[in-house]
Amino acid sequence: MHLGHIPLHYVWRNLFTRKLTTTLTASGMALVVFVFATVLMLEAGLKQTLTATGLVENVVAIRNGSQTEVQSGLTRQEAAIIESSAPIALNNIGQALTSREAVVLISLQKKGSTCNRAKHSTPSCTAKPANVIVRGMGMQGMALRPQARLAQGRQFLPGTAEIMVGRAIADGFDGVQLGASLHFARRDWTVVGIFDAGKTGFNSEIWGDAEQMMQTFRRLNYSALVFQLNSADIFASTQKKLESDQRLTAEYKRETQFYADQSKVMASFISILGNVLSAIFSVGAIIGAMITMYAAVANRTGEIGTLRALGYRRHSVMLAFLLESLLLSLLGGVVGVILASFMQFFAVSTMNWQTFAELAFSFTLTPAIVLKSLLFALLMGVLGGFLPALRAARLQIVDALRAA
Repeated sequence: MHLGHIPLHYVWRNLFTRKLTTTLTASGMALVVFVFATVLMLEAGLKQTLTATGLVENVVAIRNGSQTEVQSGLTRQEAAIIESSAPIALNNIGQALTSREAVVLISLQKKGSTCNRAKHSTPSCTAKPANVIVRGMGMQGMALRPQARLAQGRQFLPGTAEIMVGRAIADGFDGVQLGASLHFARRDWTVVGIFDAGKTGFNSEIWGDAEQMMQTFRRLNYSALVFQLNSADIFASTQKKLESDQRLTAEYKRETQFYADQSKVMASFISILGNVLSAIFSVGAIIGAMITMYAAVANRTGEIGTLRALGYRRHSVMLAFLLESLLLSLLGGVVGVILASFMQFFAVSTMNWQTFAELAFSFTLTPAIVLKSLLFALLMGVLGGFLPALRAARLQIVDALRAA
């Protein structure tokens, strides 16, 4: 096989002739691609977690102008009007799939707090508190969230001070194990169940009875109303009908869109920070590739002269060296993506800046991220190899042979 009449195996052989420089340069590019891919995976994991939290047929009603459920307030009258006006789906025993919900934030201590124990003194502990979403829901609350499966224990009973905790809460916080008593809002709550909602934001929530939460937190209004439509296709008409009702001050979003909006601020920050870091690191990788290729040109001046003397044109020489740089960057890119793929085994827990609550999510690698990462690596190869390749192509035959 030939590229511009220069054998491809010539390019491949020269790439591995200098094993040390090739390894160092490829490693630098692999590190940059690793950072680039990891940031994209972090952003994708956040968006996937919040998008997967909702169902397309579910609708969330919150007060007009509110960005989150915590900031919202719906009166009991408004909730009743919406439930009687919207075409709400029924379960297999004829009950409407709707849930009046109260959403509040509480502070819990994360696992891994450190304690300093000095002799003859009381241990001094450094707590790591974080905000956690407590969701009071109606009887059909869990039916509206089929993503959540009971992992241990049982579901809370309506009208009692019983709660269930998501898997991420159970794994990341102290005092929330099955059977534990959790104290908040001047009341003790018993953990009767642990649910697993997969890769969704519900895993980072505590669930209980809405009316009990309303009384405990002295709330007059609900935070939101969640209901399921008879068909996902009638959302637009239902939204128009409800928004035209002068008695209502609510806005309506598909549940998938509602939770997707919760990720915008944090996802934008991650994207900007990641792009800045990748740009800084890529400058070093490009310079490293450029030095490597300049060294290759200097060490093979005689070969370049011979190739030119044998009749290979300038553009053929330039393409050969540019391809060598691309192969070098592609090697680094593949290694970087492979290393980044192992990040999928780790979960991240951080505060969602939209809701100010703790949110657990995982790194997510997609085919689009793999493609973007490899293209980013090839771009570094082009930028790092272009000038050395141009220098190789401009060498005069006589000068190159004399230098050999």
